Amino acid sequence: MSTPVPSSSMESSRRSLFLSLRLWSALACILLAATVLLLPVPFGARAFILGVLLFSGVFLVVDAGGKGKTFAALTVALLGLYLLFTAQRGVMLIVSGNIAGTVLGVGLLLLPAVGAWALVREIIFGARIQKLADELAAAGKLPEDTLPRSPSGRVDKSAAAQEFEKFALAVEDAPDDWASWFNLSCMYDACGERKRARAAMRNAVSLHRGQPAKPMV
Repeated sequence: MSTPVPSSSMESSRRSLFLSLRLWSALACILLAATVLLLPVPFGARAFILGVLLFSGVFLVVDAGGKGKTFAALTVALLGLYLLFTAQRGVMLIVSGNIAGTVLGVGLLLLPAVGAWALVREIIFGARIQKLADELAAAGKLPEDTLPRSPSGRVDKSAAAQEFEKFALAVEDAPDDWASWFNLSCMYDACGERKRARAAMRNAVSLHRGQPAKPMV
């Protein structure tokens, strides 16, 4: 979650390039979807292709470019394929007319429904985090990960403890400031505390949306 602040010229060119790529990618998805709808493709294959395009389009909308985005996009696409395949099998079992098959088919439909809900929830959460990061970057307040590290990439614990105190005190002084929670989350993430980083980021998102923060465990 910790992201260094790029220079204004690099940031401008990067965003311009990404917006251009996003526009052409969206156009390609629309053309492919129209082609699939017009061609005499079997229902199963059509649903499969449209599902892939849908998940690709959703990720394209919320994606803002950067490190790890390609891997995340592939993960979302593969999960989308799995959910669609499972749902398709569930429908086939339900229409078979067999009682056992119907029960199993309903279960197979519930599984992708829950998976899709979790996937959409995470995508929305990521989009909201990006929105907060963009606001802080525009104000020049996006924190940088400047902690000293060993050759293996491990954070220096003593340096991390000193930096952490500063961010923790900022949250104590302004518990309703979403930016303080965002910075604390980045600090947790830099120190490898993924669970607490996520909890702190959820508080940042909640406060930004006008909702109360939850106590940290």
